[in-house]
Amino acid sequence: MKNLLLFLTVILTISCNSEMKTLKTVEDVQLDKYLGKWYEIARLPNRFEKGLICVTAEYSTRPDGKIKVLNSGRKEDNIDKLKIATGKAWFPDKQISGQLKVQFFWPFSGDYYIFHLDKENYQYALVGDPSRKYFWILSRTPSIDDKLYDSLMSIAKKNDFAIEKIYKTPQNCQ
Repeated sequence: MKNLLLFLTVILTISCNSEMKTLKTVEDVQLDKYLGKWYEIARLPNRFEKGLICVTAEYSTRPDGKIKVLNSGRKEDNIDKLKIATGKAWFPDKQISGQLKVQFFWPFSGDYYIFHLDKENYQYALVGDPSRKYFWILSRTPSIDDKLYDSLMSIAKKNDFAIEKIYKTPQNCQ
Protein backbone atom coordinates (compact mmCIF):
# COMPACT_ATOMS: atom_id res chain seq x y z
CA MET A 1 0.00 0.00 0.00
CA LYS A 2 2.85 2.36 0.90
CA ASN A 3 4.55 1.69 -2.46
CA LEU A 4 1.29 2.30 -4.32
CA LEU A 5 0.86 5.70 -2.62
CA LEU A 6 4.46 6.62 -3.43
CA PHE A 7 3.95 5.56 -7.06
CA LEU A 8 0.72 7.59 -7.38
CA THR A 9 2.40 10.63 -5.82
CA VAL A 10 5.29 10.44 -8.30
CA ILE A 11 2.91 10.05 -11.27
CA LEU A 12 0.77 13.00 -10.14
CA THR A 13 3.86 15.16 -9.62
CA ILE A 14 5.23 14.34 -13.08
CA SER A 15 1.91 14.96 -14.81
CA CYS A 16 1.37 18.26 -13.00
CA ASN A 17 4.87 19.50 -13.81
CA SER A 18 4.61 18.58 -17.48
CA GLU A 19 1.45 20.62 -18.06
CA MET A 20 1.76 23.12 -20.87
CA LYS A 21 0.89 26.74 -20.25
CA THR A 22 -2.61 27.51 -21.53
CA LEU A 23 -2.71 29.09 -24.98
CA LYS A 24 -5.03 32.06 -24.58
CA THR A 25 -7.00 32.80 -27.72
CA VAL A 26 -8.35 36.00 -29.22
CA GLU A 27 -11.81 36.97 -28.02
CA ASP A 28 -14.61 38.08 -30.33
CA VAL A 29 -13.17 36.87 -33.62
CA GLN A 30 -15.60 38.03 -36.31
CA LEU A 31 -15.89 35.05 -38.61
CA ASP A 32 -17.10 37.08 -41.59
CA LYS A 33 -13.90 39.17 -41.41
CA TYR A 34 -11.68 36.10 -40.90
CA LEU A 35 -13.03 34.20 -43.89
CA GLY A 36 -11.19 34.46 -47.18
CA LYS A 37 -7.67 33.82 -48.40
CA TRP A 38 -4.61 33.80 -46.14
CA TYR A 39 -0.98 33.36 -47.14
CA GLU A 40 1.31 31.29 -44.94
CA ILE A 41 4.25 33.51 -44.00
CA ALA A 42 5.91 31.02 -41.65
CA ARG A 43 5.25 27.75 -39.85
CA LEU A 44 6.68 25.17 -37.54
CA PRO A 45 7.70 22.22 -39.73
CA ASN A 46 5.07 19.49 -39.88
CA ARG A 47 4.67 16.29 -41.86
CA PHE A 48 1.63 17.35 -43.89
CA GLU A 49 3.32 20.46 -45.32
CA LYS A 50 6.75 18.94 -45.85
CA GLY A 51 8.33 20.27 -49.03
CA LEU A 52 5.56 22.79 -49.70
CA ILE A 53 6.02 26.45 -50.61
CA CYS A 54 3.53 29.14 -51.68
CA VAL A 55 1.06 27.79 -49.14
CA THR A 56 -2.36 29.40 -48.76
CA ALA A 57 -5.49 28.70 -46.76
CA GLU A 58 -8.95 29.74 -47.84
CA TYR A 59 -11.89 29.74 -45.47
CA SER A 60 -15.55 29.98 -46.49
CA THR A 61 -18.89 29.07 -44.98
CA ARG A 62 -20.56 25.76 -45.72
CA PRO A 63 -24.32 25.18 -45.99
CA ASP A 64 -24.24 23.25 -42.68
CA GLY A 65 -22.82 26.28 -40.84
CA LYS A 66 -19.32 24.88 -40.56
CA ILE A 67 -16.29 26.36 -42.29
CA LYS A 68 -14.80 24.99 -45.50
CA VAL A 69 -11.01 24.87 -45.36
CA LEU A 70 -9.05 24.75 -48.59
CA ASN A 71 -5.29 24.52 -48.10
CA SER A 72 -2.96 24.52 -51.08
CA GLY A 73 0.75 24.62 -51.70
CA ARG A 74 3.28 23.96 -54.40
CA LYS A 75 5.98 21.29 -54.24
CA GLU A 76 9.34 22.91 -53.58
CA ASP A 77 11.09 20.64 -56.06
CA ASN A 78 8.36 21.10 -58.72
CA ILE A 79 6.33 24.30 -58.41
CA ASP A 80 4.04 23.15 -61.20
CA LYS A 81 2.72 20.45 -58.87
CA LEU A 82 -0.08 21.76 -56.64
CA LYS A 83 -1.06 19.90 -53.47
CA ILE A 84 -4.59 20.60 -52.19
CA ALA A 85 -6.25 19.53 -48.95
CA THR A 86 -9.92 20.22 -48.29
CA GLY A 87 -11.37 20.02 -44.81
CA LYS A 88 -13.82 21.58 -42.45
CA ALA A 89 -13.64 23.58 -39.25
CA TRP A 90 -16.10 24.33 -36.48
CA PHE A 91 -16.34 25.95 -33.08
CA PRO A 92 -16.54 23.25 -30.39
CA ASP A 93 -17.72 25.95 -27.98
CA LYS A 94 -19.69 28.75 -29.66
CA GLN A 95 -18.74 31.08 -26.78
CA ILE A 96 -15.02 30.85 -27.62
CA SER A 97 -14.59 32.29 -31.11
CA GLY A 98 -10.79 31.96 -31.22
CA GLN A 99 -10.77 28.18 -30.77
CA LEU A 100 -11.72 25.90 -33.61
CA LYS A 101 -11.39 22.26 -34.52
CA VAL A 102 -10.15 21.43 -38.02
CA GLN A 103 -10.67 18.10 -39.74
CA PHE A 104 -9.23 16.91 -43.04
CA PHE A 105 -10.22 13.28 -42.68
CA TRP A 106 -12.63 11.61 -40.32
CA PRO A 107 -12.41 10.85 -37.42
CA PHE A 108 -9.27 12.91 -36.71
CA SER A 109 -9.37 16.61 -35.91
CA GLY A 110 -6.89 19.12 -34.60
CA ASP A 111 -6.95 22.32 -32.59
CA TYR A 112 -6.80 25.64 -34.44
CA TYR A 113 -6.27 28.42 -31.90
CA ILE A 114 -6.13 32.02 -33.08
CA PHE A 115 -3.95 33.51 -30.36
CA HIS A 116 -3.08 36.83 -31.99
CA LEU A 117 -4.98 38.78 -34.63
CA ASP A 118 -4.96 42.18 -36.26
CA LYS A 119 -8.49 42.85 -35.01
CA GLU A 120 -8.65 46.25 -36.66
CA ASN A 121 -8.18 45.06 -40.26
CA TYR A 122 -7.80 41.26 -40.09
CA GLN A 123 -4.56 41.46 -42.08
CA TYR A 124 -2.44 39.00 -40.07
CA ALA A 125 -2.93 36.26 -37.51
CA LEU A 126 -0.97 33.84 -35.34
CA VAL A 127 -2.44 30.36 -35.16
CA GLY A 128 -1.27 27.39 -33.15
CA ASP A 129 -2.33 24.57 -30.92
CA PRO A 130 -2.02 24.10 -27.15
CA SER A 131 0.72 21.45 -27.51
CA ARG A 132 2.87 24.05 -29.35
CA LYS A 133 3.61 21.46 -32.09
CA TYR A 134 1.81 23.51 -34.74
CA PHE A 135 2.21 27.19 -35.51
CA TRP A 136 1.53 29.51 -38.42
CA ILE A 137 1.89 33.18 -39.24
CA LEU A 138 -0.86 34.04 -41.70
CA SER A 139 -1.26 37.20 -43.74
CA ARG A 140 -3.68 38.54 -46.33
CA THR A 141 -0.67 39.38 -48.47
CA PRO A 142 2.15 37.08 -49.66
CA SER A 143 4.72 38.98 -47.57
CA ILE A 144 4.96 41.18 -44.50
CA ASP A 145 7.64 43.68 -43.50
CA ASP A 146 10.50 42.66 -41.22
CA LYS A 147 9.32 44.81 -38.32
CA LEU A 148 5.91 43.11 -38.23
CA TYR A 149 7.50 39.68 -38.68
CA ASP A 150 9.85 40.28 -35.72
CA SER A 151 6.95 41.52 -33.61
CA LEU A 152 4.89 38.41 -34.40
CA MET A 153 7.85 36.15 -33.66
CA SER A 154 8.22 37.86 -30.29
CA ILE A 155 4.56 37.14 -29.52
CA ALA A 156 5.07 33.51 -30.57
CA LYS A 157 8.09 33.21 -28.27
CA LYS A 158 6.14 34.68 -25.33
CA ASN A 159 3.55 31.98 -25.98
CA ASP A 160 6.18 29.22 -25.73
CA PHE A 161 6.49 28.31 -29.41
CA ALA A 162 9.93 27.08 -30.55
CA ILE A 163 10.70 30.05 -32.80
CA GLU A 164 14.21 28.79 -33.50
CA LYS A 165 12.56 26.03 -35.60
CA ILE A 166 10.31 28.35 -37.61
CA TYR A 167 10.38 27.91 -41.39
CA LYS A 168 9.72 31.05 -43.47
CA THR A 169 7.45 29.93 -46.28
CA PRO A 170 8.51 31.19 -49.71
CA GLN A 171 5.64 32.85 -51.59
CA ASN A 172 7.39 33.39 -54.92
CA CYS A 173 5.36 31.09 -57.20
CA GLN A 174 3.32 33.72 -59.08
